[in-house]
Amino acid sequence: MDKNLPVGVIDSGVGGLSVLKVLQQALPHEDFLYIGDTARTPYGQRPEKEIRAMVHDLTDYLDNAGIKLLVVACNTITVLGTESIRNGYAFDVVGMSKGAELALGVTKNKKIGVMATPFTVASGAHKAAVNALDADAEVFAQGCPDFVPLIEQGVFSGAAIEDAVARYSAPLKEAGVDTVLLSCTHYPFIRAEIEKGFGESVTVLDPAEATALQARIFLERAGLLKMQGTGRSRVCFTAELNRGKAIAERMLDMERSSFEEISLL
Repeated sequence: MDKNLPVGVIDSGVGGLSVLKVLQQALPHEDFLYIGDTARTPYGQRPEKEIRAMVHDLTDYLDNAGIKLLVVACNTITVLGTESIRNGYAFDVVGMSKGAELALGVTKNKKIGVMATPFTVASGAHKAAVNALDADAEVFAQGCPDFVPLIEQGVFSGAAIEDAVARYSAPLKEAGVDTVLLSCTHYPFIRAEIEKGFGESVTVLDPAEATALQARIFLERAGLLKMQGTGRSRVCFTAELNRGKAIAERMLDMERSSFEEISLL
Protein backbone atom coordinates (compact mmCIF):
# COMPACT_ATOMS: atom_id res chain seq x y z
CA MET A 1 0.00 0.00 0.00
CA ASP A 2 1.36 3.43 -1.00
CA LYS A 3 1.54 5.83 1.96
CA ASN A 4 0.98 8.76 -0.42
CA LEU A 5 -2.56 7.61 -1.19
CA PRO A 6 -5.32 9.59 0.53
CA VAL A 7 -7.43 8.43 3.46
CA GLY A 8 -11.02 7.87 2.36
CA VAL A 9 -13.88 9.22 4.48
CA ILE A 10 -17.57 8.42 3.92
CA ASP A 11 -20.85 9.66 5.33
CA SER A 12 -24.50 9.72 4.36
CA GLY A 13 -24.28 13.50 3.90
CA VAL A 14 -22.60 16.51 5.48
CA GLY A 15 -22.38 15.18 9.04
CA GLY A 16 -19.05 13.47 8.48
CA LEU A 17 -17.47 16.87 7.89
CA SER A 18 -17.36 17.16 11.68
CA VAL A 19 -15.15 14.06 11.71
CA LEU A 20 -13.07 15.25 8.75
CA LYS A 21 -12.32 18.41 10.72
CA VAL A 22 -10.89 16.36 13.59
CA LEU A 23 -8.99 14.13 11.16
CA GLN A 24 -7.41 17.19 9.51
CA GLN A 25 -6.23 18.35 12.93
CA ALA A 26 -4.97 14.94 14.10
CA LEU A 27 -3.32 14.02 10.78
CA PRO A 28 -2.10 17.34 9.32
CA HIS A 29 0.14 15.75 6.67
CA GLU A 30 -2.49 13.39 5.26
CA ASP A 31 -4.61 13.88 2.17
CA PHE A 32 -8.30 12.97 2.44
CA LEU A 33 -10.97 11.99 -0.07
CA TYR A 34 -14.39 12.59 1.46
CA ILE A 35 -17.71 11.49 -0.02
CA GLY A 36 -20.99 12.72 1.43
CA ASP A 37 -23.99 11.04 -0.20
CA THR A 38 -26.17 14.15 -0.12
CA ALA A 39 -28.32 12.81 -2.98
CA ARG A 40 -29.64 9.97 -0.79
CA THR A 41 -29.37 11.27 2.76
CA PRO A 42 -30.55 10.40 5.38
CA TYR A 43 -29.51 6.76 5.74
CA GLY A 44 -30.63 6.30 9.35
CA GLN A 45 -34.30 5.63 8.61
CA ARG A 46 -33.77 3.18 5.74
CA PRO A 47 -33.81 -0.66 5.78
CA GLU A 48 -30.44 -2.34 6.31
CA LYS A 49 -30.39 -3.91 2.83
CA GLU A 50 -30.80 -0.50 1.23
CA ILE A 51 -28.08 1.05 3.42
CA ARG A 52 -25.66 -1.73 2.50
CA ALA A 53 -26.27 -1.20 -1.22
CA MET A 54 -25.61 2.54 -0.94
CA VAL A 55 -22.46 1.98 1.14
CA HIS A 56 -21.21 -0.41 -1.55
CA ASP A 57 -21.54 2.42 -4.09
CA LEU A 58 -19.40 4.65 -1.87
CA THR A 59 -16.70 2.06 -1.22
CA ASP A 60 -16.52 1.02 -4.88
CA TYR A 61 -15.90 4.64 -5.86
CA LEU A 62 -13.12 5.00 -3.31
CA ASP A 63 -11.56 1.68 -4.27
CA ASN A 64 -11.40 2.80 -7.89
CA ALA A 65 -9.97 6.18 -6.86
CA GLY A 66 -7.33 4.56 -4.63
CA ILE A 67 -7.17 5.03 -0.85
CA LYS A 68 -4.94 3.55 1.86
CA LEU A 69 -7.55 3.51 4.67
CA LEU A 70 -11.27 4.12 4.98
CA VAL A 71 -12.68 6.09 7.91
CA VAL A 72 -16.42 5.64 8.27
CA ALA A 73 -17.60 9.03 9.53
CA CYS A 74 -21.12 7.78 10.15
CA ASN A 75 -22.49 5.76 13.07
CA THR A 76 -25.32 4.30 11.00
CA ILE A 77 -22.84 2.85 8.49
CA THR A 78 -20.41 1.74 11.23
CA VAL A 79 -23.13 -0.42 12.77
CA LEU A 80 -22.95 -2.63 9.65
CA GLY A 81 -19.52 -3.83 10.85
CA THR A 82 -16.07 -2.82 9.62
CA GLU A 83 -15.29 -6.19 8.03
CA SER A 84 -18.61 -6.15 6.22
CA ILE A 85 -17.88 -2.64 4.92
CA ARG A 86 -14.37 -3.65 3.83
CA ASN A 87 -15.90 -6.50 1.81
CA GLY A 88 -12.60 -7.75 0.39
CA TYR A 89 -11.09 -4.39 -0.60
CA ALA A 90 -7.36 -3.89 -0.12
CA PHE A 91 -7.84 -1.02 2.33
CA ASP A 92 -8.71 -1.45 6.00
CA VAL A 93 -11.67 0.24 7.68
CA VAL A 94 -11.86 2.34 10.86
CA GLY A 95 -15.42 2.86 12.08
CA MET A 96 -16.79 5.55 14.33
CA SER A 97 -15.83 5.08 17.96
CA LYS A 98 -18.85 4.28 20.09
CA GLY A 99 -17.41 6.46 22.85
CA ALA A 100 -17.95 3.85 25.59
CA GLU A 101 -14.66 4.48 27.39
CA LEU A 102 -15.12 8.22 27.00
CA ALA A 103 -18.59 8.15 28.54
CA LEU A 104 -17.64 5.81 31.39
CA GLY A 105 -14.72 8.08 32.21
CA VAL A 106 -17.06 11.05 32.63
CA THR A 107 -20.30 9.72 34.12
CA LYS A 108 -20.76 9.89 37.88
CA ASN A 109 -24.10 8.08 38.20
CA LYS A 110 -23.49 5.51 35.42
CA LYS A 111 -26.57 6.67 33.53
CA ILE A 112 -25.53 7.36 29.94
CA GLY A 113 -27.71 8.75 27.17
CA VAL A 114 -27.17 8.03 23.48
CA MET A 115 -28.62 10.31 20.79
CA ALA A 116 -28.55 8.61 17.39
CA THR A 117 -30.48 7.73 14.25
CA PRO A 118 -33.31 5.20 14.62
CA PHE A 119 -31.23 2.55 12.79
CA THR A 120 -28.28 2.99 15.16
CA VAL A 121 -30.56 2.91 18.21
CA ALA A 122 -32.25 -0.28 17.00
CA SER A 123 -28.87 -1.99 16.63
CA GLY A 124 -28.17 -1.72 20.37
CA ALA A 125 -24.47 -1.33 19.53
CA HIS A 126 -23.73 1.52 21.92
CA LYS A 127 -25.44 -0.14 24.87
CA ALA A 128 -23.49 -3.33 24.17
CA ALA A 129 -20.20 -1.43 23.98
CA VAL A 130 -20.79 0.36 27.29
CA ASN A 131 -22.00 -2.76 29.11
CA ALA A 132 -19.06 -4.78 27.83
CA LEU A 133 -16.86 -2.45 29.87
CA ASP A 134 -19.24 -1.92 32.81
CA ALA A 135 -22.22 -4.21 33.24
CA ASP A 136 -23.67 -1.93 35.93
CA ALA A 137 -23.94 1.11 33.66
CA GLU A 138 -27.38 2.00 32.34
CA VAL A 139 -27.68 3.14 28.75
CA PHE A 140 -30.70 5.03 27.44
CA ALA A 141 -30.80 5.37 23.65
CA GLN A 142 -32.94 7.99 21.94
CA GLY A 143 -33.65 8.09 18.23
CA CYS A 144 -33.59 11.60 16.78
CA PRO A 145 -35.00 11.35 13.25
CA ASP A 146 -35.55 15.09 12.74
CA PHE A 147 -31.96 16.16 13.41
CA VAL A 148 -30.29 14.98 10.20
CA PRO A 149 -32.83 16.49 7.75
CA LEU A 150 -32.61 19.84 9.54
CA ILE A 151 -28.80 19.85 9.59
CA GLU A 152 -28.62 18.78 5.94
CA GLN A 153 -30.78 21.82 5.16
CA GLY A 154 -28.28 24.04 6.98
CA VAL A 155 -30.53 24.65 9.99
CA PHE A 156 -28.33 24.78 13.10
CA SER A 157 -30.40 26.89 15.47
CA GLY A 158 -33.84 28.41 15.89
CA ALA A 159 -37.29 27.15 16.75
CA ALA A 160 -37.20 23.90 14.76
CA ILE A 161 -33.91 22.80 16.34
CA GLU A 162 -34.99 23.88 19.83
CA ASP A 163 -38.25 21.95 19.48
CA ALA A 164 -36.47 18.79 18.31
CA VAL A 165 -33.87 19.03 21.10
CA ALA A 166 -36.63 19.47 23.68
CA ARG A 167 -38.53 16.40 22.41
CA TYR A 168 -35.50 14.12 22.20
CA SER A 169 -33.84 15.23 25.42
CA ALA A 170 -36.99 14.85 27.54
CA PRO A 171 -36.86 11.02 27.92
CA LEU A 172 -33.14 11.15 28.69
CA LYS A 173 -33.66 13.84 31.33
CA GLU A 174 -36.44 11.75 32.84
CA ALA A 175 -34.05 8.80 33.00
CA GLY A 176 -31.58 10.94 34.95
CA VAL A 177 -28.61 10.68 32.59
CA ASP A 178 -25.57 12.80 33.43
CA THR A 179 -23.66 12.05 30.21
CA VAL A 180 -24.85 12.01 26.59
CA LEU A 181 -23.04 10.61 23.55
CA LEU A 182 -23.67 12.28 20.20
CA SER A 183 -23.77 9.02 18.25
CA CYS A 184 -24.41 10.53 14.84
CA THR A 185 -21.73 12.62 13.15
CA HIS A 186 -24.30 15.23 12.12
CA TYR A 187 -25.14 16.12 15.71
CA PRO A 188 -21.91 18.04 16.59
CA PHE A 189 -23.17 20.75 14.23
CA ILE A 190 -25.87 21.50 16.81
CA ARG A 191 -23.87 20.55 19.90
CA ALA A 192 -24.33 23.97 21.48
CA GLU A 193 -28.12 23.70 21.16
CA ILE A 194 -28.10 20.17 22.60
CA GLU A 195 -25.93 21.26 25.52
CA LYS A 196 -28.26 24.20 26.14
CA GLY A 197 -31.24 21.84 26.09
CA PHE A 198 -29.75 19.53 28.72
CA GLY A 199 -28.23 22.21 30.94
CA GLU A 200 -24.95 22.27 32.84
CA SER A 201 -25.64 19.11 34.85
CA VAL A 202 -25.25 16.90 31.74
CA THR A 203 -21.98 16.42 29.82
CA VAL A 204 -22.36 16.07 26.04
CA LEU A 205 -19.60 14.09 24.27
CA ASP A 206 -18.46 13.76 20.65
CA PRO A 207 -16.55 10.50 19.91
CA ALA A 208 -14.83 11.93 16.79
CA GLU A 209 -11.51 12.51 18.59
CA ALA A 210 -11.33 8.84 19.57
CA THR A 211 -12.06 7.90 15.95
CA ALA A 212 -9.24 10.11 14.65
CA LEU A 213 -6.87 8.59 17.21
CA GLN A 214 -7.79 5.08 16.02
CA ALA A 215 -7.03 6.13 12.44
CA ARG A 216 -3.66 7.55 13.42
CA ILE A 217 -2.72 4.43 15.37
CA PHE A 218 -3.62 2.22 12.41
CA LEU A 219 -1.55 4.29 9.96
CA GLU A 220 1.44 4.30 12.32
CA ARG A 221 1.32 0.53 12.85
CA ALA A 222 0.92 -0.13 9.13
CA GLY A 223 3.83 2.16 8.23
CA LEU A 224 1.48 4.35 6.21
CA LEU A 225 1.55 7.59 8.25
CA LYS A 226 2.79 10.66 6.36
CA MET A 227 5.14 12.77 8.46
CA GLN A 228 5.68 15.75 6.19
CA GLY A 229 3.90 17.99 3.74
CA THR A 230 0.62 19.86 4.04
CA GLY A 231 -2.35 17.58 3.63
CA ARG A 232 -5.29 18.50 1.41
CA SER A 233 -8.89 17.33 1.37
CA ARG A 234 -10.92 16.59 -1.75
CA VAL A 235 -14.53 16.90 -0.62
CA CYS A 236 -17.17 15.30 -2.84
CA PHE A 237 -20.94 15.43 -2.63
CA THR A 238 -23.43 13.48 -4.72
CA ALA A 239 -25.85 16.43 -4.95
CA GLU A 240 -26.26 20.09 -3.95
CA LEU A 241 -22.59 21.02 -4.07
CA ASN A 242 -23.09 24.67 -3.08
CA ARG A 243 -25.09 23.72 0.01
CA GLY A 244 -22.47 21.19 1.04
CA LYS A 245 -19.67 23.69 0.56
CA ALA A 246 -21.51 26.33 2.60
CA ILE A 247 -21.92 23.87 5.48
CA ALA A 248 -18.26 22.80 5.16
CA GLU A 249 -17.21 26.37 5.83
CA ARG A 250 -18.43 25.89 9.41
CA MET A 251 -16.03 22.99 9.94
CA LEU A 252 -13.06 22.72 7.59
CA ASP A 253 -9.84 24.52 6.78
CA MET A 254 -11.10 25.81 3.43
CA GLU A 255 -7.61 26.65 2.17
CA ARG A 256 -6.76 22.96 2.35
CA SER A 257 -10.02 21.76 0.81
CA SER A 258 -11.41 21.48 -2.72
CA PHE A 259 -15.01 20.64 -3.62
CA GLU A 260 -16.79 18.81 -6.41
CA GLU A 261 -20.03 17.03 -7.21
CA ILE A 262 -19.75 13.40 -8.28
CA SER A 263 -22.05 10.60 -9.43
CA LEU A 264 -21.84 7.14 -7.87
CA LEU A 265 -24.09 5.46 -10.42
